[in-house]
Amino acid sequence: MRPEVDDIPRFTDAYFQKTKAAVGKFGDVQATYAIFMRRPVLYTGELATRWLEEVAVSRGVTFKIEAPHKEGDWVGAGEPLLYITGSLFHLVDLETLYLQKLGAACVAAINAFMMAKALPKTAFLAMDARHCAGSDMAELMAYAASVGSKAARALGAIGFIGNATDATAHFFGTDRGLGTMPHALIGYAGSTLRAAEMLHDTYPDEDMTVLVDYYGREISDALEVACRFPEMASAGRLAFRLDTHGGRYLEGMDLQSSYAVLDRCAPNAIRSYRTEAELRHLVGTGVTAASIWRLREALNEAGFPNTKIVASSGFNVEKCQTMAIAEAPVDLVGTGSYLPDRWSETYATADIIEYNGKASVKVGREFLLAKSRATRAGSAG
Repeated sequence: MRPEVDDIPRFTDAYFQKTKAAVGKFGDVQATYAIFMRRPVLYTGELATRWLEEVAVSRGVTFKIEAPHKEGDWVGAGEPLLYITGSLFHLVDLETLYLQKLGAACVAAINAFMMAKALPKTAFLAMDARHCAGSDMAELMAYAASVGSKAARALGAIGFIGNATDATAHFFGTDRGLGTMPHALIGYAGSTLRAAEMLHDTYPDEDMTVLVDYYGREISDALEVACRFPEMASAGRLAFRLDTHGGRYLEGMDLQSSYAVLDRCAPNAIRSYRTEAELRHLVGTGVTAASIWRLREALNEAGFPNTKIVASSGFNVEKCQTMAIAEAPVDLVGTGSYLPDRWSETYATADIIEYNGKASVKVGREFLLAKSRATRAGSAG
């Protein structure tokens, strides 16, 4: 777990370092911290608490870590996520680092949960790594997706079946990362069909997912590939990934035809009032409910009903909820959009609420004392 103990001084705030020095000079006390967030989240604290425990062992001390919630539990705004009690001298310089491991993970977990809950019959693939600020964040986000997914599975959803990299695949119970194909392979191959042939020749025993938007021929290229691999298509081992750019419509479509597709396939989606955001995901450019339905129609009409559809491009909570309205026939969603949209929402806050067992908290945070008494009394009971 990073940072290692010897590196903590380099990565923590200077005022915590100065406080540590003052406490060392004038005498240590036992302090209890309450950590909370200002928005509802799913509790996703294992990586933070594991790191704290490792630091305690390295420093030869003990921290009492009380988690009122189980991993994946819903936590309301202002409710403490954790109580940490121990030597102020050994805790004060850790605040920056454990908050970094907590806030963003809790928000990402609730976003992943909400996405999977919105589309319970659709599998999800965590493709967040490329959007993360380094490998530490990638670990936090992958873990968060697995926590949110587990909570959604408890409600009957399929949830996240894996992620894109080997390094964090263990969070999803697998050894290897999963993926389809990048646009780079198609550009290299010179055609979508040739890229599919290359991929199949390289991995002949694996199911295949083919990206079909490179040349703006999503339907034509999907049908061409399906005709080339009819046995895989019939066996349900062939999938097509839509990643159509938001600057254009799916091949052969426009706004009018998008409405027509939904009128045929999911009429209730467009016969009620919809917000502009919902309409963008239903009938706009890019990967929409209408474009997914149109590809499904084309594949079925051509005799390939067992082929699957994978969708990517901006699949956040809002887009997944809109896809549910249209009952979009998407088998798997590739997403990194469970990452927090507004980073300011990820800020976790730590306040000391007791010094040597005596209650004391800064003015304005008295609610933490009330919540602490109620929560900890309940835990003791």
